[in-house]
Amino acid sequence: MSSGEHSTSDIEKHPITSTSDIEIIPGTVQLIDITGGLHVKKNDLNDNVILLPQPSNNINDPLRWSRLKKHFQFFLVWIWCFMFAVTTNFYGPLFGIFMDELGVTLNELTISVALCFLFLGVGCLLIQPTALKLGKRFVYLSCTIIGIIGCALGSRANSIGSIYLFQAFGGFAAAPVDTLAEITATDIYFQHQRSTAFSLVILSLYAGSYLGPVAAGYVVDALGWRWCYYIQIIIYVALFIFLAFTMENTSFRRDHAAEEEFEEEVIKAVKSKELDVVTSILEVGAAGGDEDSDENSIDESIPKKAYKERMKLIQTDSNDVRSWFLIFSRPFLLYSFPAVVWGGLVYGAQMMWLSLIGNTQSIIYGEPPYNFSANGVGLTNLGAFGGSVIGMVCGGYVVDHSSIWLARRNNGILEPEFRLYSMIIPTITNAGGLLAYGLGSYYEAHWAISVVIGQGLLGVAMGASGAICLT
Repeated sequence: MSSGEHSTSDIEKHPITSTSDIEIIPGTVQLIDITGGLHVKKNDLNDNVILLPQPSNNINDPLRWSRLKKHFQFFLVWIWCFMFAVTTNFYGPLFGIFMDELGVTLNELTISVALCFLFLGVGCLLIQPTALKLGKRFVYLSCTIIGIIGCALGSRANSIGSIYLFQAFGGFAAAPVDTLAEITATDIYFQHQRSTAFSLVILSLYAGSYLGPVAAGYVVDALGWRWCYYIQIIIYVALFIFLAFTMENTSFRRDHAAEEEFEEEVIKAVKSKELDVVTSILEVGAAGGDEDSDENSIDESIPKKAYKERMKLIQTDSNDVRSWFLIFSRPFLLYSFPAVVWGGLVYGAQMMWLSLIGNTQSIIYGEPPYNFSANGVGLTNLGAFGGSVIGMVCGGYVVDHSSIWLARRNNGILEPEFRLYSMIIPTITNAGGLLAYGLGSYYEAHWAISVVIGQGLLGVAMGASGAICLT
């Protein structure tokens, strides 16, 4: 049976209702073309997954990049995030050494960690509007330089003041990890791919946070603690040069109001079985039909950007037209949305557990009854790293595919709450991990209780819940 016959049959079986009577909840989208008769751009895997947002007719649209180019640009961001996660969390095994050699107290070191997170938060507020005005490439490169300065200050530390400066610079420079990286993922990936992309960003955060202390422990034992900073400087300089010649700006100006109207009209038409209306709407909105004829929808009058133009430090052709101060103020308005507050609290709680592990591991495992060396303390992070890899799969790949499966069972419509079902796993592992880590350490149980079970379960929770909250 052809798609046209199928559509006619559906219309005959279901009475046509007024689309104006159908209320569309924000976040609800038509993700699957159940009948296969919608003339929209779809996934090239022949599974009738509708591409959201629909790619524009501009050849420079990041959504039109080849799969290889998308993955390469995302890999650059992933490496960048991984390194700054290392910078902001590698120092756990060094706490005991700082206390002995620099004469600082544990309370002062804890304050330095708080200072890092404070400047990270301030950086999120300032960097996001800057990226939307001057381009994401500019921000990534600028923050790399700030990170180099911070590591240089840390390498010369001889008092708590120097450590404070390093933490302030490092925290501010790392701000794009928690804001810009996720926006970059939405620039180049479609909605049905974003949970996987977000989970990989979260994995870079936790991989750097857990593997950084592992490497730092070995560096301290072999070369001394100052080389932890020297090695980071070397890596950042090499990374800056590589990014300067390869990283592209992913910003692209889209008509979000038109996209929302387009999605709402599609859902209303499908729900009311007005498939003839759907066809007329989508033939105009898709600007070129399905994936097979996608090349014909490119506007030939728009030239492809040359390499030199793509490598400009500051790019404003696709910037946000609003003022910097207006963009800066917008996030504060989101506190009125319960979903945003809930997501922020859950994500913030995971950052709190991450800080908890980093601040306590040297005290717990470097003293009796464990008496681990610096590299031994660092190796305890492997438990959390292994858990975060599992959490990445649960919060990314599984969520994307379960959302598609649930959408198919819901006439192709994806509801935003479909992703919440996946929160069951991290909720359970979070509680179990905290109990195993805290009680295992308090009662001086075998180190595997707090490391493998405690940190492992916490890693699963942090890796999964972060990506779910972001989507």
